[in-house]
Amino acid sequence: MIADIKKTLWAAADKLRANVDAAEYKHLVLGLIFLKFVSDTFQARRDELTRRFADEGDDYFLHDSDDDLLFDELEDRDYYLEVNVFWVPEGARWEGLRNNAKQADIGKRIDDALAVIEVENPRLKGILDKRYARAPLPDGKLGELVDLVSTIGFGQDQRQARDILGQVYEYFLGQFASAEGKKGGQFYTPQSIVKTLVAVLDPHQGKVYDPCCGSGGMFVQSEKFIEAHGGKLGDVSIYGQESNPTTWRLAAMNLAIRGIDFNLGREPGDTFTKNQHPDLRADYILANPPFNISDWWHGSLEGDSRWVYGTPPQGNANYAWLQHMLYHLKSDGRAGIVLANGSMSSSQNSEGDIRRAMVDADVVEVMIALPGQLFFNTQIPACLWFLAKTKTTRQGEVLFIDARKLGKMISRVQCELDDDGIARIANLVSAWRGIDGESIYEDIPGFCRSVPLAEIAEHGHVLTPGRYVGAEDVEDNDEDFATKMTSLTEKLGEQMAKGAELDQLIRQKLGGLGYEF
Repeated sequence: MIADIKKTLWAAADKLRANVDAAEYKHLVLGLIFLKFVSDTFQARRDELTRRFADEGDDYFLHDSDDDLLFDELEDRDYYLEVNVFWVPEGARWEGLRNNAKQADIGKRIDDALAVIEVENPRLKGILDKRYARAPLPDGKLGELVDLVSTIGFGQDQRQARDILGQVYEYFLGQFASAEGKKGGQFYTPQSIVKTLVAVLDPHQGKVYDPCCGSGGMFVQSEKFIEAHGGKLGDVSIYGQESNPTTWRLAAMNLAIRGIDFNLGREPGDTFTKNQHPDLRADYILANPPFNISDWWHGSLEGDSRWVYGTPPQGNANYAWLQHMLYHLKSDGRAGIVLANGSMSSSQNSEGDIRRAMVDADVVEVMIALPGQLFFNTQIPACLWFLAKTKTTRQGEVLFIDARKLGKMISRVQCELDDDGIARIANLVSAWRGIDGESIYEDIPGFCRSVPLAEIAEHGHVLTPGRYVGAEDVEDNDEDFATKMTSLTEKLGEQMAKGAELDQLIRQKLGGLGYEF
């Protein structure tokens, strides 16, 4: 059912988009969905309180209650805050907005509702994007969008409501990433990549940090992973940073709707020059920084304490990201980072020297080559780096995994790692680390190999898995060379004959149109 809801909503929302750029429209739609959720969960709590106030067997039963007392109690915000429900003042509730959806000033009404909710809920201060009065939509379209969002029913159960909203939110983020094309990936990392990072890092308790958090997908997936493994919401503390102001707000909303506490810094800002968490030392870091940024350098970064393994080149930020994350790890912390494949082998402008220093310091733990076409926004092939501040097992070795063949096409242009592929990778890493006492790690030709640092040095400290894992074992089916060649030659002859037929047919068709050659 939820899949049908998502598809129907997206089709209708996309139709209403008219000529508005997807990047702009995204914030209008997701902001309204957030507002509807906040209002629905508030109303659900209000309905629950109304029932409980009238139930003599309930702790909340109101003796000698009249309408005025009931109203006063229902307007007591403590009843809502105690169950993590946002307080929505009367003038900002969805019903009022829906009733005025056809009014010319609906944009201003929405902005006013968001402003009031923000004032009443300090956790949302500076987060809600009040842009509806100046929304670049044709007349009447914003009202139609309000009507469309009104069809989302979040129900009475707050946990279920959060789950529905989370799924709708993630689906829309993915669809917008696809619609935005190149810019989409700046705020959205495909779920299968996030799941792989989380499954390999295995976060359970402590501080989780993402220095380029986009819309917060790494955090959401970490919480889901923890809950799926018997933990509870709040077992990890969330720290993030994001430079784009609207995406920063989107991340905060994405976390707030799920009841996740977070610290995204005082403001959006550049991670290198306006580090919002300078003293943070995290247990886990998960990140998908933008690939190969060329305009990241600032003079103030010269001699920065983060450049432990060498000053990164001014024309590419990849090794700045890697070192920033190592700097912010606890002594036993681990990081998982998505980067362009070039980061594994580039020797330009000191990158090779920095990589050699990192390998020699034994902070590189696992390298994974990913399938192509995983991203909405780029065809650049990507890889996963896993770093450890201090290895507790497998010192002096790096695990290389070539996962390029694990991808499954989900559309003509889109590939993903499915749950089986992700589990295979995670189980392999767990066995290699020796954490899973039941599984014993073994190299698999063509797929994975544990390599000593001395051998990596022989290869110029290049970290491309294909260089180390070797070729797949191929079963020998006892078919000799002559037989194979006969079979292949026959097949080639058939294809060439078919090609000649097609050539003749094309000549005839063109000749019939007066274009002989």
